[in-house]
This record gives sequence, C-alpha cells and structure tokens, in this order.
Amino acid sequence: MSGFVFSEKPIQIASGSGPYLYDPDGTEYLDFGASYAVAAVGHSHPQVVEAVQRQAADLMFVQASYPVEARTELYEKLAALAPGDLSNVWLCNSGTEANEAAMKFARSATGREKIVATKRAFHGRTMGALAMTWKNKYRDPFEPLAGGVEFVSYGDSEELAEAVDEETAAVFLEPVQGEGGVNPADPAYLQAAREVTAEAGAALVFDEIQTGVGRTGTLWAAEAAGVTPDVLTTAKGIASGLPLGATVVADWIAEAAGDHGSTFSGSPVVAAAANATLDVIVEEDLPAHAAEMGSYLKDELAAATDEHDLPVREVRGQGLMLGVEVKRGANRVLRDLALEHGVLALPAGRTVVRLLPPLVVNEDHADRVVSALTEVLS
Repeated sequence: MSGFVFSEKPIQIASGSGPYLYDPDGTEYLDFGASYAVAAVGHSHPQVVEAVQRQAADLMFVQASYPVEARTELYEKLAALAPGDLSNVWLCNSGTEANEAAMKFARSATGREKIVATKRAFHGRTMGALAMTWKNKYRDPFEPLAGGVEFVSYGDSEELAEAVDEETAAVFLEPVQGEGGVNPADPAYLQAAREVTAEAGAALVFDEIQTGVGRTGTLWAAEAAGVTPDVLTTAKGIASGLPLGATVVADWIAEAAGDHGSTFSGSPVVAAAANATLDVIVEEDLPAHAAEMGSYLKDELAAATDEHDLPVREVRGQGLMLGVEVKRGANRVLRDLALEHGVLALPAGRTVVRLLPPLVVNEDHADRVVSALTEVLS
C-alpha cells in the first residue's frame, strides 16, 4: 500500500548532508529546491542534529501550557528577531496553520470578516488558508471555502486601496510570491499596503512562510521593504524540516486574538531544532550570504542566457529565491536537470523553474546549476 496524495518522483532519497541528497546507492544530487525552502541551513546540520538528540533524550513532548526551556527560548528568540515591535508568538505545525491562525486573530481583533488577498497567491491548503489561495486547481475540489475573501491584482496599489475599507479585517501579502511564479513585490507596493491598512484599521499580514529566515537576503523580506506588518507568519526553513510554523503579532492583535490553540504547539524537540537553526542562520550571517550568492547566481544565469541564446524570458527574485521563466514546460526542464545532471529544483507554475537552495551553497554549486541549466535549455 502506498500514499495517494503525492505523485512520487523516480528518485528515492536515503540521506542528506549540506546542499546534497543521496539515493540508497550513494548517487549524489545537488539540492536546489531544499524541499520548498525547508533545508535552510542544509541537510542534517550537525548543530541541529545535536540539539534534537539532546532534547529528545530529556523530554519528547509536553503540552504548551507547561513551560519548557526549549519552547520558552524559541518564543524569546522569535520575538527578538521579528521585525519592528512584533513580540507575541504562537507556534503551530505548518505554514498553513500559521496563516489560519493569522486569519482568525485578525478577524477576532478587528471584529470584521473581509480578507483581501492577491491573485496568484498561495497561502496554504486548509480550508481558511485555501480560501486565500488563488489557483482554481487547489480550490475547486473543496468548495465551498471560507467566505469573505476578495482578490486583487498583486502589485497594484490603487486596486488594493480600493478594496480595503472599514469592513476589512486583514490584507494578506507574500513579499515575494513563490508558488505564483517567484514574483517580488516593489517595496513601494508593500509600503502602500502598510498605509492603507493602517488608515482602515485593518491588519497587514505578511506571509513569510517561504521568504523568511534569510532566504531573500535579509532575515525577513519585510526588512528590505522597510515595512513592519501587524502579523508575520513563518514556517518552512525555521526548524530544518521538523514541522513548525509560527504566527508573530503586534500587541493590538494579541490582546484580542480570541481563543485558539493546538495540541502540538511548540513541541520541545521541534523547538530545539528551531533554536539551533536560527542560531546557525544568525551566527553565520546566512541572510547576507544568501544576498551575495543570489546576486551571483542571478548574474551568471543572465550571462549564460545571453551567451547561449537560451529560451529564457526572465530571471527574477531576491536572494536565494529565484525564478527562471523558460519558454517551454518547466516540468520537462526539471526532469532533465534531475535525471541527466543530478540537480534538483522546483516548478512555480508551468513555465518557471524555481531555485530555493540551502542558504549555505557556494559559487561552485551555483556554477554547476548554471552549467546544467545551460545544457538542458540549449
């Protein structure tokens, strides 16, 4: 018997180290997808592994109403690292749960129902987060979804301003759309969103599930835009693959957030993994490294496109969150990269190859990917 939700790829993974994954025979794959940005510090980072083993030996689990050192440390760490004055932390198990919580907190704190989200957005697959996700292929099988969601064009400040009114509880934005095609927002758009939500008394929610913890060249993409939201959600790279999401909110949201909870909120083992992961990211200044390597990779991809006249429409993104828009199907490109060159990457729609490598990759890794893409696309 096998699982029925995921279509399995023809590569079995047995182990991983740094930016590499290995099959049972020892075949090496350079991981430039990091399982959707999860392996931020690389696979099986020794500091994270040691923290998990130590915590598991002491205490595997106790519910969140009992203080545990690892969980308390994570609360404090996230509050200290979050942008602006965001200092109230709720922990869960995934990005979609973090966004569900943000949706509930915003509605409770404002007493309003309406949520404004953007076209091409992806906020998760549970019924609330799915209602804010744009693609019909994700939504249609599960209708009717949660109501009160209005979609606007991503990047259009005027359309956003028209949509936000006295009935709006929150505006949900990805600072860089991931699933929607790796589309970075103009900082002016995010700043305009901050202004219109503040004027309307609505919450501004930044979904940093994929952009957070250093991926785009700063610890949070919000920082590069000079904007502090009322709510920030994060997951994926925060705990090196152990299931964790977090919703970090301003005081005015926390004070009227309503009754919410989760059995597995801040599991001690997962919290230990997150603490170690965040320590590595900060101590090794991986956001700055991501900015440097992202710029290098982007430049090399552009140069290869020009030199070899590759069928590439655009290379875009921030830091180590890059999209290569190709003129033929992205899935075919990804298949050839994996099977012929041992390079793993991801799609972002039909025509975008998404590169989300571990933040520890170097120029040699980037050169290998550029060379592989050049051969596949030539």
